[in-house]
Amino acid sequence: MADIKIIAENRKARFDYFIEDTYECGIELQGTEVKSVKNGNISFPDAFAEIVNGQVWVKNLHISEYSYSSVFNHNPDRPKKLLLHKEEIKKLTRKVETKGYTLVPVNFYLKKGLVKVSLGVCKGKKQYDKRASIKDRDVKRDLQREFSKRLRG
Repeated sequence: MADIKIIAENRKARFDYFIEDTYECGIELQGTEVKSVKNGNISFPDAFAEIVNGQVWVKNLHISEYSYSSVFNHNPDRPKKLLLHKEEIKKLTRKVETKGYTLVPVNFYLKKGLVKVSLGVCKGKKQYDKRASIKDRDVKRDLQREFSKRLRG
């Protein structure tokens, strides 16, 4: 795990969805997109993946233009193709056709110098599930405060 550097994480996805399974995907990027992603100029709170004609595409992913490039810059909002094996795409297709499941990018990271995406198979949370998540988070925070108070004396 030492050769993995996390670039960006989708905290909103962890709050809005139950993540049932994750897949590691490559992503097809154009020239200056790679440098922008490595700089962390990426935004994807509303991003989702879609399977079209046996290919997985991620949409609503914004990669800002690279500031040091020339006129030949990339389109920041174009759909990007995710690279998966055919068997994995078939599994994902079967899961997405099941009611309530969607594909959401969970995080972007570098692995051996290559940009990778962790794609989550997610099911949406209801409002009461979100309230329960907030309550659990608050309880953990309070326990952590108590623990650190006792350590200090």
